[in-house]
Amino acid sequence: MDWLSSYKLPIGQGAKAFVDWLTTSGEWLFNALSAVLQASIDLLLFLLQGPFLKGTAFEQLYPLLIIVLISAFAWYMRRSLGVTLFTALGLLLIVNQGYWKETTETLALVLAASAVSMTVGIPLGIAAARRPWIYAIMRPILDLMQTIPTFVYLIPALILFGLGMVPGLIATVIFAIPAPIRLTRLGIISTPPSLVEAAQAFGATPGQVLKKVELPFAMPQIMAGLTQTIMLSLSMVVIAALVGANGLGVPVVRALNSVNVAKGFEAGLCIVILAIILDRVFRTSDAGDVA
Repeated sequence: MDWLSSYKLPIGQGAKAFVDWLTTSGEWLFNALSAVLQASIDLLLFLLQGPFLKGTAFEQLYPLLIIVLISAFAWYMRRSLGVTLFTALGLLLIVNQGYWKETTETLALVLAASAVSMTVGIPLGIAAARRPWIYAIMRPILDLMQTIPTFVYLIPALILFGLGMVPGLIATVIFAIPAPIRLTRLGIISTPPSLVEAAQAFGATPGQVLKKVELPFAMPQIMAGLTQTIMLSLSMVVIAALVGANGLGVPVVRALNSVNVAKGFEAGLCIVILAIILDRVFRTSDAGDVA
């Protein structure tokens, strides 16, 4: 079979040339995008960590205030005493273990990645539902985004955006965004035709049909897409740490390098607690609640 590999198709060289072209010609765009994304992460960290209280008597109380606010949000979303208590106790355990700063950094990364994924994914899902040819083009791209090894697109993200939270955010969005696109499309196309026909019979425009009929019917699927996006984003925590993203992935990587079982278990437990809290708070159905 040597004759088959005697001439190697320049796939890798082509990818390298494309990334080099992006680096040189789109530097201003990537710098601006990096600045916007970093600013959004910094804003979330500012709210979650309260650096303005550093050195004051209220510095140690600020995490408790954030825990109260998150627990209140959990109650508002679910109206469940079990979910609210689990949220409060889980976050207090994280503070007790000394991983509050890392948890807020991970939470900021997950929230930013989820916001970007949903902001881009929902319109693309609507377009894919309205125009089958758009989905025919998008489907292999979405399959590639979900199946290609994460480390492959971490390399160009690292080249284009440098070390830090932003390349971790970009890699997380690439990995997570197929979920809201697919589930939004599924919700839209699952709308009963009789409802759409009834709205059209009363003179509703396509925009009104989308806003008043299709989106409300698809909302459970869209919320499921949000939950999936959050879970997929959390699964990228450790990988994002490899490109300089702060958060709970950093102690996990350090524990792996030093074979520190205690640190690895503590950081891993914090990730699990955060995942359960986010899943319970944003889940659309009460079925399966055990917290």
